[in-house]
Amino acid sequence: MGTDVVIVGGGLGGVAAALAAARSGFRVVLTEETDWIGGQLTAQGVPADEHPWIERFGCTASYRALRDGIRDYYRQWYPVTPQARTARAFNPGNGRVSNLCAEPRVGLAVLLGMLAPHRASGRIDVRLRHRPVSATTDGDTVTSVTVHDLENDVRRTLVAPYILDATETGDLLPLTGTEYVTGFESRDDTGEPSAPAERQPANMQAVSWCFAIEHRAGEDHTIDKPDDYAFWRGYQPPYWPGPMFGMVAPSPWDLKPAERTFIPHGDTAHLGADRDLWQFRRILDRDNFAPGTFASDLVIVNWPMIDYVEGPVIPVGDDSDPAAGVDAEAAAAHAEGALRMSRSFLYWLQTELPTTDGAGLPGLRLRGDVFGTGHGMAKAPYIRESRRIAAEYTVVEQDIALAQRGDRGAARYADSVGIGSYRIDLHPSTGGDNYIDVAATPFQIPLGALLPVRTRNLLPAAKNLGTTHITNGCYRLHPVEWNIGESAGLLAAYCLTHRTTPHQVRADAEHLSAYQKTLTDHGVELAWPDVHGY
Repeated sequence: MGTDVVIVGGGLGGVAAALAAARSGFRVVLTEETDWIGGQLTAQGVPADEHPWIERFGCTASYRALRDGIRDYYRQWYPVTPQARTARAFNPGNGRVSNLCAEPRVGLAVLLGMLAPHRASGRIDVRLRHRPVSATTDGDTVTSVTVHDLENDVRRTLVAPYILDATETGDLLPLTGTEYVTGFESRDDTGEPSAPAERQPANMQAVSWCFAIEHRAGEDHTIDKPDDYAFWRGYQPPYWPGPMFGMVAPSPWDLKPAERTFIPHGDTAHLGADRDLWQFRRILDRDNFAPGTFASDLVIVNWPMIDYVEGPVIPVGDDSDPAAGVDAEAAAAHAEGALRMSRSFLYWLQTELPTTDGAGLPGLRLRGDVFGTGHGMAKAPYIRESRRIAAEYTVVEQDIALAQRGDRGAARYADSVGIGSYRIDLHPSTGGDNYIDVAATPFQIPLGALLPVRTRNLLPAAKNLGTTHITNGCYRLHPVEWNIGESAGLLAAYCLTHRTTPHQVRADAEHLSAYQKTLTDHGVELAWPDVHGY
């Protein structure tokens, strides 16, 4: 099957890349392993993690269209209150993690709407339930990618001048022989102050298998006790203040034990942003809608208590010490372990959570219908860290950390292809690290971080760009992933139009300037505005 651009992975970066290439007049095949596009926003159930200025600036025009579309969907189809209808920054869930906390299915509906005209024209061909299994190369060029159609159990070979890897874990990198890194680089590798003395390729951030719940007072929705509940009930990493199943967990900022509360529909507005877990990642606030529409709020569980650190979900080889590697079977077992851990935590909430009345909230009801899954959890685990290309330029801690940059702000890149902002937020890891939280300045995305050192026509379009374990902690969020994908899609389109290559675009001043103008014409911001207070 031949086309102009093949994009493997239908998360936010993949969708943004497909839209960008299609807007530029090119044909796209977009594949996705699950049956939902949208990745962390939809199938993984993670409300948007964004910076404080997102309502005014700091994202691409198409990402803003996605955000506006989600709000408009509620206004069009839900009985929102007059106050919510007129609120410019309407937040359906009033969750504290973001100005826009919404149901995964609504995000999915809007993304599908954004793709709809391009699919109708035949410019974008979306293939769900397709997993990449192999690739062919000719020297430094990827010549094809083969995907397995999981529904029909057939394999299809995709051919295009440009291949974009928008998978959650950088799956095309090993398949194509593209050089990449995993885990924690050493201080000698990167010079980063927060890096360890020795390289740790299997040391990756925890994954979390999220789920949605509501509370029905007076009802009993307790699930069957999981077979491995006793193991998870007593599970305690050395740095945790007690068993992970509890309301006390380290504060990411100072690692001191911090107590959380979980009171369904409680009045906890006085508590800090992440101290009240009912409101923290709430995706539907019943008070935003006509009285009686919803019996309960709807809450996403993506909390410290379900950070799975037993092992990485990405295979890791170690030629010098095979015993230290993680094969594909073990990686899959860890993904399954994250699912089991989350199910056990739900059972703990229903049966053992300390309450004013005793223990447990049996009225907590698992809402698997929110994701359309039989097991009741999200369709896929939230994977914070991917394989990352060995890039022409790798963003390091010294480029963005406030302690390193001070009043100078983040490093400014002449080849900027976008911007983002977030703290360097690293969750506990499979290597035994507690939270690593480093203040960061608003930053740019350099084109060099999208270019593999050798492979010519494969581009990262998600979290697999040239960052380190540390800087991945702020380049992995929703608007940044979207920007990475959109810029990669426009780069492929520019190269097809001008018969050049991505590496030549960066190396040639005229091409770089023209490509950056293409980005800005599409509404991609390349630099932060000089505005007091950002």
